[in-house]
Amino acid sequence: MKKPLLFILFVLISSTIIAQKKPTLMILPSDNWCTQRYFMSEYQNQGESVRVPNYVQAFQEDVELPAAISKVGELMVELGYSLKDAEMEIKNLNTRTAEDNLTFSKTNGSQLLESPLDVLKRRIKADIIIQLGWNLNPEGSLTVTLEAFDAYTSKRIATATNTQQMQGKDIPASLQSIIKKNIKPFDKQLDKFYDQMKKNGREIILTIRSWDNWDNDLESEFGGEELLTQIQYWLQENTVKEQFNLSDASENFAQFEQVHIPLKDKRGLNMDARSFARELQKHLAKSPFNIPSKLMIRGLGEATIILGEK
Repeated sequence: MKKPLLFILFVLISSTIIAQKKPTLMILPSDNWCTQRYFMSEYQNQGESVRVPNYVQAFQEDVELPAAISKVGELMVELGYSLKDAEMEIKNLNTRTAEDNLTFSKTNGSQLLESPLDVLKRRIKADIIIQLGWNLNPEGSLTVTLEAFDAYTSKRIATATNTQQMQGKDIPASLQSIIKKNIKPFDKQLDKFYDQMKKNGREIILTIRSWDNWDNDLESEFGGEELLTQIQYWLQENTVKEQFNLSDASENFAQFEQVHIPLKDKRGLNMDARSFARELQKHLAKSPFNIPSKLMIRGLGEATIILGEK
């Protein structure tokens, strides 16, 4: 009985390892594609008007988009990627999103607002966002563009563009045919990015602030060192290969960029900016600091800890 059980266990472990070789993707229409078709809307971000793609409208009104994304998704799944269904999650976004995204201080009303795309990234938690765009040219050819972005930093990590004659009038089928012929270089770029990420960790931004009514600041001493120095000690111990960059700092503000965090936490769950910053928040709540704080997030890759109160 032991041999069959060992064989089954080996198969399960092997399957898990294979499944983890490729990152998780979410496919969306490109910003340029949405702009050309007037699928854009405005939202207020801390008093400023920002134009963003209206994915809800695009999926509801464009007859080609769902099929086109489905065709591209089929290709990516065949290559071994896990695919998150953006359309189903987008359907759940509604007018309450803007209200849900507002987080206020209990005393002074300060706020941090996520964009609709940040909310989508956080809900779906894909590793990579692929933006798909296409344009039907006057001579009957079709230009297709694929761009891949790190969901945590929004950095472009892969791109592919190709123009070919249409195969009949079916745009989704033509898209799939064109992309299939040119998918290998794109796949190699994604593999290179993910291999580097497995070695060096995910990249996030971590910001430390303090409330106006807090009696201390980042220059206050705790345990014989300034608080900012103590935070840097913690980052050295908890980042991958001690990789982080203090890009800006004052007595009440510190911003750490290129903070490389592990892909998984101690329980084996995917780690993002919130879960990483939460560990720092818990560390600062203990002696000798005993600092209460509020944790705010923007998407998967940016977290802010505000010291002094929850």
